Amino acid sequence: MLFIFLVVVALIAPSYSLAANNQSYNWSYKPEKNNQPVTTEDKYLELLAKTDGIFIGNTERKKLYLTFDNGYENGFTEDVLDVLKENQVPAAFFITGHYLETAPDLVKRMVEEGHIVGNHSWHHPSLPAVGDGELTEELNSVKEKFTELTGVKEMNYLRPPRGEFSERSLTLSNKLGYTNVFWSLAYKDWDVNDQKGGQYAFEQIMKRIHPGAIMLIHSVSSDNAEALPKVIEEAKKQGYSFESLDELMFERQMNEWPLP
Repeated sequence: MLFIFLVVVALIAPSYSLAANNQSYNWSYKPEKNNQPVTTEDKYLELLAKTDGIFIGNTERKKLYLTFDNGYENGFTEDVLDVLKENQVPAAFFITGHYLETAPDLVKRMVEEGHIVGNHSWHHPSLPAVGDGELTEELNSVKEKFTELTGVKEMNYLRPPRGEFSERSLTLSNKLGYTNVFWSLAYKDWDVNDQKGGQYAFEQIMKRIHPGAIMLIHSVSSDNAEALPKVIEEAKKQGYSFESLDELMFERQMNEWPLP
């Protein structure tokens, strides 16, 4: 009887739980000099290829993808949205449950002005550290509240909280319909008690810009809000254009560039 029970459990259990490894990784990339495209660990490339995740675009084209992590509102997102609107630049905002509950008008404005709103989980946990059911609930709760607030039914992109992931978390979130979006450009901008001014932010961002860069910027940073107009202006002078993640995914689906 025990054998029969175990066979039944094996048959009905989700395949990702049985097959996917849950070893936890922290996202990182290998910096390059002179604004050259970056790469990452071979293991990470393997996992992203297996689960359709992304961290960089076509490195043959001077396109940039602005993404903001919005765990909470610190008073600067309105300024960021003003700059994006003025310069007609698209972006993706990855939001948490806390953000949905405390800044609903800003979320509505993101949608109204044509930006992508992505999932950053409800409570911002390490996704490898939670079970399948809890992980599913973390993502579903954000999507349901977002749809209730905006009427938009689709939420296609996920930024794993803390940059922590595993084969299991990538596999399960992909089965739930998400593209995991990591990044190829970032700097230490999230510490609100260690802001160094807009010029510092500008310099940090510009020395890391490269073709195909998926840019991780935190909207809680006063430095970023101050630097953003100058970043956009200078990047355009250097021949870059800003595009949305939807455009990046369309290019990939049309086989215009291979997976990294």
